[in-house]
Amino acid sequence: MKKLIYIALLIFSVTNISGQELKKEYQKFIQVFIDNVQVDKKEEIAKIISYPLKRDTPIPSIKNKAEFIKRYSEIFDAALKKEITSSKADKDWTEMGWRGIMLNQGTIWFDEEGRLISINYQSKFESDLKNKLIGSEKTKVHASISKFKEPVYVLETSKFRIRIDDLGNNNFRYASWSIKQKMNEKPDLIITNGKWVQDGTGGNHYIEFKKGNYVYVCDIIVLGEKNSPPARLVITQNGKEILNQDAKIVPR
Repeated sequence: MKKLIYIALLIFSVTNISGQELKKEYQKFIQVFIDNVQVDKKEEIAKIISYPLKRDTPIPSIKNKAEFIKRYSEIFDAALKKEITSSKADKDWTEMGWRGIMLNQGTIWFDEEGRLISINYQSKFESDLKNKLIGSEKTKVHASISKFKEPVYVLETSKFRIRIDDLGNNNFRYASWSIKQKMNEKPDLIITNGKWVQDGTGGNHYIEFKKGNYVYVCDIIVLGEKNSPPARLVITQNGKEILNQDAKIVPR
């Protein structure tokens, strides 16, 4: 399961470095969070969330406090609450440098300002919801691309709409249309056997597809310059760049 792609990459990178002992100032807000989860103080927890709070694709992100309160129980089931409330701020939470503060192996992440930046956990409710949404999505795309394990991205440049799906076993599929077309129409181009490549430890990555003398690269820019786009499409032919377009990631 490709779960919260950015977080998965983040965890991959931190497993190879040693965490730092949690400072007393961080232990304080972690303990407040633990206490609030213990008694389900949804409103208080909602105040410290860094929105949007991403959920596993294609489950929609949580956009604001009101939505978090409404969906609180969908995420914070008995198992997650037990992991949080049984944790010790000084033992089970670890500072991982600029990456933030994590619970155990990365179930929960905070930044150094005390904002909850990610919940890398999926309840049974969310797992069932994800399967339902994937099933629904398969009926809304053209029959030629209706078989996939999980959706990954939909990107839009000024000229193209690009859909990337995970077919399983590290095999990604690229499908593209003119920006004016819809995804229930037959794609102009389909490429399989795409490869996911991590680009550094900041979460940046790209998915590369090859077709004959052409290479299609979809860059996902998590950590970039101030004016960097969220994504970019680069196409080369025989090693020569023939297209380079900024792209937006279409929210689900």
